[in-house]
Amino acid sequence: MAYKVAGYSAMAKTYHWIVAILVLIMVPMGLVMTDLGPGALQNTLYFYHKSIGILLFLLVVLRLLQHWITPAPPPPASLSPALRIVSRSVHGLLYLVLIVNPILGWVGLSLYGAPMPFFGLFDLPSIVSQNRPVSESVLDFHATVGVVFAWLITLHILGALYHWLIAKDGIIERMTTAPYQKPKD
Repeated sequence: MAYKVAGYSAMAKTYHWIVAILVLIMVPMGLVMTDLGPGALQNTLYFYHKSIGILLFLLVVLRLLQHWITPAPPPPASLSPALRIVSRSVHGLLYLVLIVNPILGWVGLSLYGAPMPFFGLFDLPSIVSQNRPVSESVLDFHATVGVVFAWLITLHILGALYHWLIAKDGIIERMTTAPYQKPKD
């Protein structure tokens, strides 16, 4: 099969889809758990939200290192300058949130004095001294960034659907079936 575009590396595709699945679990979980009253279900959701948050952070750091070693394929020549800017901006903001928001959650929990468990294997240490009044502001900001993240994800998915169903320009194949092609220097 002839492809219109060069694809990402197999490792980049793997990171992308694992992170996507975890994010699609994590974001709704975060929205639901904050609306629940105290109880076993809320505690369980918080536990998994924290654990998945740590895992996501680690995967994104590894993905960024992998991206540095194996650069992204060049964008298709058919992609307009405006769409290139939008694409870079959305991707940059997604990565920024994927790095910053887990750190905000960790800081907020440290300020609150709550544990930061990783699937029951261990707890991350507190990184700041306990200060519950400040923790509320940090965790509120963490939640707000989570909502912004949900909108960025929506924009990313809508962009992918546009390229797949309307533009039919091969962009979706970059992260699915197209073989990797190293960018030319």
